[in-house]
Amino acid sequence: MPSTFIAKGADAYEASMGRWSRKLAAPFLAFAGVPSHGRVLDAGCGTGSLTLALAAHPELTAIEALDFEENFVAALRARTNDPRVSARKGDVCALPHEDKSFDAAYSLLVLHFVSNAEEAISEMRRVLKPGATAAAAVWSHDGMPSWRLFWNTIRAIEPEAEGNGIPSGPRPMTAEGELRALFESAGFADVAEARLTMMMDYANFEDFYLPKVYGQGRFSAFFEALPEARRERLREALRAAYLDGRSEDGPRAFESVAWAVRGVG
Repeated sequence: MPSTFIAKGADAYEASMGRWSRKLAAPFLAFAGVPSHGRVLDAGCGTGSLTLALAAHPELTAIEALDFEENFVAALRARTNDPRVSARKGDVCALPHEDKSFDAAYSLLVLHFVSNAEEAISEMRRVLKPGATAAAAVWSHDGMPSWRLFWNTIRAIEPEAEGNGIPSGPRPMTAEGELRALFESAGFADVAEARLTMMMDYANFEDFYLPKVYGQGRFSAFFEALPEARRERLREALRAAYLDGRSEDGPRAFESVAWAVRGVG
């Protein structure tokens, strides 16, 4: 099944979201745990933020990564020559792996974008060896203030953007307890949930603005099709929101939250 995440190239993904996935990978693995040996799965690897974090663990013998977007898979292959890492195109809702074949399975910032999260979680459990752990994390709907600042400004200035990539409401599983409930209904034991925090730190307004308007999803196509005057009006409104009364441009940091869940298969 295809993802509901609209990709627009690996470079655009890196600028808009991949860099935050890299920052979240360490606290996620600290919560999830990494087995002392064996074969692990990164289900929905993107451009490899979690895969490469797993590769920092020399005790692992094989790290298999899978994503629906071929350009993401190609980007990951270009980022590592570790012989333990293999990457392929595939569907997290129908994993191309045998039953009970992994010592751990992970999914970082993916399950709120797949077409059927219940199937994806069940598939993660299917491919786990008995007693092995699966873990996943999704962004909290209420825990991304930089993105909320961006979208709320767009709504106020450009009403026609509604329906053209602006989120209409929370994605599934982005509230506390939702992902945990799916792990429990899939049959995982010893399910635990954690609130992970990290800083989305921007160097300046351009660093905040450009990846969002020329990055992922339908909004970038809508924005590029606007007349120049309307694009500039939006830009100035977003700049004012980013500066938040400051007289000079510069860095800003926003504490951001993800919900993480782990369970034993």
